[in-house]
Amino acid sequence: MELKNKTAIVTGVSKGIGLATVEALLAQDMHVIGWGRSAPAAISHPHFHFVKCDVGNYTSVEAAMQATLAIAPAGIDVLVNNAGLGYFRLFDELTIEEMTEMMQTNVMGVFFVTKVVLPHMKERKLGHIINIASIAATNGIPEGSVYCASKHAVRGFSSSLFKEARPFNVKVTCIYPGSVKTDFFVHYPTVQVNDNFMQPQDIANGVVYCLQTPANLLPVDLELRPMLLKM
Repeated sequence: MELKNKTAIVTGVSKGIGLATVEALLAQDMHVIGWGRSAPAAISHPHFHFVKCDVGNYTSVEAAMQATLAIAPAGIDVLVNNAGLGYFRLFDELTIEEMTEMMQTNVMGVFFVTKVVLPHMKERKLGHIINIASIAATNGIPEGSVYCASKHAVRGFSSSLFKEARPFNVKVTCIYPGSVKTDFFVHYPTVQVNDNFMQPQDIANGVVYCLQTPANLLPVDLELRPMLLKM
């Protein structure tokens, strides 16, 4: 896809992978509408607009979509479902509130945002949805039971959705990052973040790669890992 002047929604844009993705798409001369609970302080660009949104709340998502269509009436070409969070302890030590927040944001958030964006893409017979999952979607991680469950759900959703969207010329890709050097691990004290981890920009570059694939090529799954990993 030629990315210049195309319009993208990116969720969870305040920092980390979301922020890096916004910057990478802007560098491709795209128009980017960032959804999140808080705006990224680092971005001041004429092609970037921030819309406040709690992806785990469907009313908030509907309102964000209406605001987005007012900004970009021609339609949305790209959706990057990036918003997510994790709490890491033994399962029986997690609180009900932590479990609920992870599932509501990581799973229902992807469902809700996709639900309001996909019909517009199907109507135009054009679009690309990228779901940022995690390597945790492919295996279990000690102290990460509910987080892994949420990302397994995103993997299953993506696998089914790409088959549903394909006849409408809408691509669906799921990306599975390994360890990335972000604030994500603040709730995972047993993991020591180090310089061998990938950078957020590495994942953002993966997003751009998927978006730039030719019309006849559908990248379904992309797994990204650090070359070396010292825990």
